[in-house]
Amino acid sequence: MSMTRGDQDAPSRRPKFTPATLQQRKVSGTPITAITAYDYPTAKLVDGAGIDVILVGDSLGMAVLGYSDTLSVTMEDMLHHARAVRRGADSSMLIADMPYGSYHVSTDESLRNAIRFIKEAGVEAVKIEGGYERVNLVRAFTDAEIPVVGHIGLTPQSLHKMGGYKVQGRSIEALDALCDSALELEQAGAIAVVLEGMPLEVAARITSSLTIPTIGIGAGVHCDGQILVFHDIFNLTFTSPAKFVRRFGDAAQLFQHGLEQYRDEVLGRTFPQDSESYHLPQGVREELDNRVDAVTA
Repeated sequence: MSMTRGDQDAPSRRPKFTPATLQQRKVSGTPITAITAYDYPTAKLVDGAGIDVILVGDSLGMAVLGYSDTLSVTMEDMLHHARAVRRGADSSMLIADMPYGSYHVSTDESLRNAIRFIKEAGVEAVKIEGGYERVNLVRAFTDAEIPVVGHIGLTPQSLHKMGGYKVQGRSIEALDALCDSALELEQAGAIAVVLEGMPLEVAARITSSLTIPTIGIGAGVHCDGQILVFHDIFNLTFTSPAKFVRRFGDAAQLFQHGLEQYRDEVLGRTFPQDSESYHLPQGVREELDNRVDAVTA
């Protein structure tokens, strides 16, 4: 069958990245790329760049909503942003954080909240923080056909319990606990585990012990994949970055320069120009000019 010019010009869509693809990457040893997104245009950019996984993270509380931490983020906040990201993500796998308080309740209520992400936002997996204490919940979600991503190490929703954003797993007892938690999450049915804020040696040990992939953030190069916050890597957080953040662009400077130029051109009446303005049709303009001439005569 021959292709039309329209077919030739249409961009080819990447194969959809799924939980099965996630596991294939673990087996093949091909690194997994992941990044956060919180709205439609960002999701379009991330998906278009060929990123494997988009996380609608509760980090939106700090990156987008201006909170000092993630604890104030609500279910409605997360669902609202996840729906927007879903509309912009065609090929990337979509995961959503369950916010603080949405799964710290009964199993039935936690399950209802998780189902909302699947039904109302169209995500392909939910992520919850915690290790051994979340095993039964991971099993319940898995039994309900909801893919679950675990998250251990520095878990921001446990900010007060940890006494701040501190690297975890620095003692033998602590690293053993993290390794045990990762194995228990896998056995309960988790499809992947995010490893945050831990020594790279600990992350390497966990990664080699699991048959499911690990995705690191501040956990070194030995994880099966990496994730960063979109606003962190483009200098849009207006705070000092964490040690593990690498800036890949300066959108803040770009936007600031553009805004200042816009302000100056409006004040100088150089924007908008004639070419950026609409005009009446010639006949209507002549009729209007004749009317004005008649009034002033």
